[in-house]
Amino acid sequence: MNEIELKYGCNPNQKPSRVYMEDGSDLPVTVLSGKPGYINFLDAFNGWQLVKELKKATGLPAATSFKHVSPAGAAVGLPLSEVEKKIYWVDDLGELSPLATAYARARGADRMSSYGDFICLSDVCDVSTALLIKREVSDGVIAPGFEPEALEILKAKKKGNYTVIEINPEYIPAEIERKQVYGISFEQGRNELNIDEELLKEVVTDNKDIPESAKIDLIISLITLKYTQSNSVCFAKGGQAIGIGAGQQSRVHCTRLAGNKADNWFLRQAPQVLSLQFLDTIGRADRDNSIDIYIGEEFMDVLAEGTWQRIFKVKPEVFTREEKRAWLDQMTDVALGSDAFFPFGDNIERAAKSGVKYIAQPGGSIRDDNVIDTCNKYNMAMSFTGIRLFHH
Repeated sequence: MNEIELKYGCNPNQKPSRVYMEDGSDLPVTVLSGKPGYINFLDAFNGWQLVKELKKATGLPAATSFKHVSPAGAAVGLPLSEVEKKIYWVDDLGELSPLATAYARARGADRMSSYGDFICLSDVCDVSTALLIKREVSDGVIAPGFEPEALEILKAKKKGNYTVIEINPEYIPAEIERKQVYGISFEQGRNELNIDEELLKEVVTDNKDIPESAKIDLIISLITLKYTQSNSVCFAKGGQAIGIGAGQQSRVHCTRLAGNKADNWFLRQAPQVLSLQFLDTIGRADRDNSIDIYIGEEFMDVLAEGTWQRIFKVKPEVFTREEKRAWLDQMTDVALGSDAFFPFGDNIERAAKSGVKYIAQPGGSIRDDNVIDTCNKYNMAMSFTGIRLFHH
C-alpha cells in the first residue's frame, strides 16, 4: 500500500488528507489497529527517528512520548529506583522489561504534557510494555513489531479504536526531503548527523571532567533536541530527559521552561509529595494534576477547605518555598543540551538552579567568553559540539 487516506489534516476543515509515497513505492508502515490522524503520523515518524537513534547511540531500548510534533519525554531502558517507580505510578506492576522501563521514564518525566501522547518504541513491543500502555491515556503507538499477546492487549484499548502502527525498521528514506508552505516548495537534505561521544570532545571550560554517565545523558539530550521544535533545550539525568523546553523564540525562555519541568520532576520525589494520601477514587491523571498544583505557587487550589477533602484522605501540610528550594539544592549532576548556542550567561545562571553540571551546545556566540566564565563560576563542564540542531 502506498497511500493511507486520513479523516482530515491538522484541523477538521483541512480536507482531503492523506499520507503517501511520491515515488509510488509501498509505505514503510502498516496500521494494525485504529485510524491514525495527520498529527498522529507526524508524531509517529518524528518519534520513531528519535528512538531509533537513541538505541543506536546507547545500545539500550528507547522510548519517547510525543505531543504535537515535539517530545514530552525520551528515555532509555535503565533500571528504575523504588522512588522512580512510585512517581511514575508503576510500583504496582512488578518487574518491568527494559522497553517498558524506557517508556515509564519517557512518560513519567512530564506526565502532564504526556497525557494523550503518541508513543514511539525502538524495539518490538512486549507484553510488559503493552500492559503499561494499556492503562495510560494515549492516542497510539508505533514500533518495529508487536508480540502477539501485546498486540491483542493494545487492540482492545479504546474499545478497539486505539492506533497501533508497525514500521519497517529497515526502511531508509530518500536523501532529499520536500514540503510545501503556501503553495511554495521547499527542499533540503535530510539531517543525517550522527550524534555520539565524538561531539563532546571539545571541552572549553576549566572543568574538563565529563563521566560516562553524563556523556550518555548529553547524547540523549542532543538526540531529543534533534526532533524537538526549535528553539529548544533539554535537561537530562539518569538515562532520560527530565525537562524539555520547546518552540520558544527566546533561548532563555526555553531554559526556564525546561528547568521548571526538571524542577517539578525532582520535587515529585520529595518526602512531602511521596507521603500525599490520595483518595482511592482519584485516578492517575487527577493525581498528576493535583501534584502539579501542590508543588507550584497556586497550592491553595488543592489545599483550600472544601477542596482538599475531595482529593486527599488527610490534609497535606504546605510545601513551603524554602522547603522546595532546600530539596532542589540536592539535585546534582544534571546534563543540559541546547539546539543552538547560548547567547548570554543568563541561561547558565538558570541552569545552575536546577543542578546542571554538564552542558553540550554548539558554541559560536560573540559572547562565548561570558557563557564559559559563567560555567566556570559553577564548576560546570561544557562541550562545544560545533553543530546546530534546529528542527521545524
